[in-house]
Amino acid sequence: MALSFVDFFAQAATHPILVVILILVIGVTAVSGATDAPNAIATVVSTRCLTPNTAIALAAVFNFVGLVGMTFISTAVAKTMFGMVNFSGDTNVALLALVAAMVGAIGWGVVCWIFGIPCSKSHSLIAGITGGAIALNGWAGVVPSEWAKVIYGMVFSLVAGFLLGWLFTKIIEKLFHGANRQSANKLFVIIQDLCAIALSFLHGAQDGQKFMSIAVLGIALSFGVSEPSADGFPLWIMIICSAAISLGTAIGGKRIIKSVGMDMVKLEKYQGVAANFSTTFTLLFASLTGMPVSTSHCNTSAIMGVGASKSIRRVNWGIAKNMIFAWIITFPVCGAIGYVLAMIFMSFS
Repeated sequence: MALSFVDFFAQAATHPILVVILILVIGVTAVSGATDAPNAIATVVSTRCLTPNTAIALAAVFNFVGLVGMTFISTAVAKTMFGMVNFSGDTNVALLALVAAMVGAIGWGVVCWIFGIPCSKSHSLIAGITGGAIALNGWAGVVPSEWAKVIYGMVFSLVAGFLLGWLFTKIIEKLFHGANRQSANKLFVIIQDLCAIALSFLHGAQDGQKFMSIAVLGIALSFGVSEPSADGFPLWIMIICSAAISLGTAIGGKRIIKSVGMDMVKLEKYQGVAANFSTTFTLLFASLTGMPVSTSHCNTSAIMGVGASKSIRRVNWGIAKNMIFAWIITFPVCGAIGYVLAMIFMSFS
């Protein structure tokens, strides 16, 4: 959707709520940067390949590059986001429902950040806008064929992340059996640094498109279009969203890095490589096929798979259980919050 920054404010003069939507998009994107993006660099920090501050700075830069770069390569994730819900109807009411959905997603994200839980902002956002769409149009607000990709993505990220983490660990152990430990570790440090760049790029690509989609959806609704095209995202929206992700990572990254990369499983350098390979493959495949997945899910599952390759006891299942519980309740909690807030907001229209 071709729209200049000046055109946006001209439209906002007619629909002031667009400014609120843009602010909320910036907010939820920044929260994602603080809670989801650090998962991409958790292993490189936990294995002491990079210091936390260096890794966070690297993630901030390549989240930006990934969001802009992948948008020119593929917008499959954005197409799924546009197609999974139906916000058709009265323009003002639809915009109120969209605002309610985003307020719910941001609130849940802040709670998870405070307690150091690596919940998925992607799933918070998806659940929130689904609740808002149902409040607006009933069950007709959900498009099952597109929404199913969320379920596919969730199952794929958990299963593929775990199994590939286990498999890559076994392969690396086989290939480097008998190798000089010190020399091998130097190689693993280089590989992990490169993987951290790739994962930060892919996180920006995945989450950036999701959050940009909401900004574009709000603008499209103000023009009476309920399902905008995923082609031609305005550059100014890409810059704003990527900057918000980077800022969030810089501010809140350390808390989640500790929870995922340090507390759940103690990793050696080669295991960090295995976890990063797994997460990179999972995120890249999902991005190209249009499955909206969570960086948190992909990386945490990979780390658990790596730990389990040695022994099931190597995984701190207490922490893992708390994380999985947070993932499971995200959909109903954010969906319910989005629905209730949308009903409240729409009652004032």
